[in-house]
Amino acid sequence: MRILFATGNENKITEARAVLDPLGHSVEGLIIDGQRPDFDEPKHLGLAAVAQAKIDQALALISETEYEGAAILVEDSGIFLDAFPEWPGAESADVERQIGLTGIISRVNQAGDRGAEYRAVAILSDGAQQWQSDGVCRGQIANQPRGSHGFGYDPIFIPELSAEESSTKSTTEGPNELTFGELGPDVKNEISHRTKAMNGLARLLSAPSR
Repeated sequence: MRILFATGNENKITEARAVLDPLGHSVEGLIIDGQRPDFDEPKHLGLAAVAQAKIDQALALISETEYEGAAILVEDSGIFLDAFPEWPGAESADVERQIGLTGIISRVNQAGDRGAEYRAVAILSDGAQQWQSDGVCRGQIANQPRGSHGFGYDPIFIPELSAEESSTKSTTEGPNELTFGELGPDVKNEISHRTKAMNGLARLLSAPSR
């Protein structure tokens, strides 16, 4: 299946390819007239509503174009802080731009609850059928940004690792204390919220035959 990923984030495309390419699907960025399209996003309605809005708009954009017949993939994700229910959520990127990672750490410190989780909603549609999968990665917020890998909140997010997942990182004694920014892409691509959502889509899809 030819899959057009409606995102301007190359890191997301790379992560999607890691899951879907081995199954025989091709993943590329959606580009219309040389540009990655902008979408109206009802962020106040949450991740699933944003993802669905993007799907609907992207399918309309490719209608009667060379891309018609391809499937559209969208993924919307955000970080959710236990101390502030449903925040920053779908507005995570905006909040990061406004107050930065140090601003997030400051608010978490004041609240006294470091618990957090990344959530992702992935939707794939070929216009006739639609598949949706969610992914969650639990963890906590670090006391300072650490590591140069990843993007977004990765330098301050410390994921909880199961015993099996711990075997993929260099230090396996005790609970994980490394951020996604320190663990690097090999570990993140095994356990991230986005990978879980993409793996869910892969399970929902029939054997590729298109």
